[in-house]
Amino acid sequence: MSGLSPAEWEVLLLSLKVSAVAIAAALPLAFGLAWMLARWRFPGKVVLDAVVHLPLVLPPVVTGWLLLLTFGTNAPMGRFFAETIGLTFLFRWTGAALAAAVMALPLMVRAMRLSLEAVDRRLESAARTLGAGPWRTFLTITLPLALPGILAALVLGLARSVGEFGATITFASNIPGETQTLPLAIYSALQLPGSELQVARLAALSVLLSVGALVLSEWLARRSGHGKGRHVL
Repeated sequence: MSGLSPAEWEVLLLSLKVSAVAIAAALPLAFGLAWMLARWRFPGKVVLDAVVHLPLVLPPVVTGWLLLLTFGTNAPMGRFFAETIGLTFLFRWTGAALAAAVMALPLMVRAMRLSLEAVDRRLESAARTLGAGPWRTFLTITLPLALPGILAALVLGLARSVGEFGATITFASNIPGETQTLPLAIYSALQLPGSELQVARLAALSVLLSVGALVLSEWLARRSGHGKGRHVL
């Protein structure tokens, strides 16, 4: 870390900012979708599940192209955000955050859904029979039991956001200091002769961040399982 150049520090800090904003923006939608898929029965549930997980199987470049059609300068949603709150996405770090959020969303929804489905519904029923309303039951029973899994989903989404490449370069481009996150910086460095050390430093940084996030996510998932076991006993 001490051997990073100022430009590499800029890339790292931008990557963390983009990923943090992406996860914060995706969190409410991811939890809402996870709750619907875990708890509700409705027509078209299978279709919704397929649409949510589509970014996992689509080529990332196609996802970036669809974002360009939807949130570009002349696209309906792009004009809406620009005219209402002055928010633009094209060629800006906000576009990189949007692309990262879309790519991380399926992983977050899946992890949260599994966590919610693992909550013992008998505990919720017991709380309601003792007079707890829906919100109190959610805040005192459901959320604490599902929280480790939700945190694991956030960490997993963060790791996915840090590693996002295809959708970002297609939608937000590769602009140093604005949209050039770690994967894009590695890609740019690979095009330059004599940049092997820079590529190695950035690649090692990406590996450390990814491995750390995966280890933390696994630890949180295991803690979630142990916590549910103790509550059941």
